[in-house]
Amino acid sequence: MENMLDEISQRANLAFSNQMEMLTFFLTDKQQYGINVFKIIEVIETPKEVTQIPQTSPAIVGAIDFRGKVVTVIDISIALNMQPVNYSKELSYIIVCEYSGMIQGLLVSQPNKLITRSWQDIKSPGSSFQESAYLTALTYEKNGDAIQILDIEKILSEIIGADDIIADDILAKGRQVDISRFKILLADDSKSARNQIEKTLQQLGAPFESFDSATAAFAHIMQIYESQSSPPYGLIISDIEMPGMDGFTFAKSLKKQTDTRLSSIPIALHSSMSNESNRLKAIEMGADDFIPKYQANSIATLVLKWLEKSDS
Repeated sequence: MENMLDEISQRANLAFSNQMEMLTFFLTDKQQYGINVFKIIEVIETPKEVTQIPQTSPAIVGAIDFRGKVVTVIDISIALNMQPVNYSKELSYIIVCEYSGMIQGLLVSQPNKLITRSWQDIKSPGSSFQESAYLTALTYEKNGDAIQILDIEKILSEIIGADDIIADDILAKGRQVDISRFKILLADDSKSARNQIEKTLQQLGAPFESFDSATAAFAHIMQIYESQSSPPYGLIISDIEMPGMDGFTFAKSLKKQTDTRLSSIPIALHSSMSNESNRLKAIEMGADDFIPKYQANSIATLVLKWLEKSDS
């Protein structure tokens, strides 16, 4: 386990090149799942002491003391309607992660291995999956075995909740400006994340277009700019983790365009990987801004900030 943690740390410092550094793990269905190592703080054995928390979701098995902090532990198997992990009688593990500025513990049966995949080799599950499904992407082993990448953001938002109402003072500020002319392009493969951003933009009265991949968004932008002389978008908000093309590559691809109508569009990366190191890496890759997911006030403040900059 120590070697795995060392390797996670080393891989988290690699330069971004449209690749996903992934830790695979098993749940109680014995299927293999994957999570981006950039979200992982540490992988630990489930401690003997897990404090029960009354009146919470059945998927919240309790809380643990992690480096002096109380961390909520969520059994992903329960969240997916599987048999729970029998952590009190069997060896199990907790993947301690940071999502949108909060530390969470994901209870799993067994971590497996670290692998690298190009985002081009990570595929959307397609429309055959119901919109309520928790699968956001798929990739495969050389022998054909599937690795399922879960929409952890959706799981957490349903279990813990999401902040989707803009504060009154921010809304009042938005009413003082003409936001209807400030069109926003949104790219995110998670339907729950798109819905949350769209709800925020609707509260502001900001026009927008949504895409479920950076690949589709980039192609649309290039096509539009061939036929229009003025830039149609005042701001782009993009997820980082997406099949085909990640947000870092999306930002870098736009900023390297010789056409200043394209390279000058502000792009903000919007991610559950919300720690300071990821914000700095986003800026290094060409993004103009960075905000954590599931914070309506942050999204609204971002939009108003770049609207104000566009007027100056």
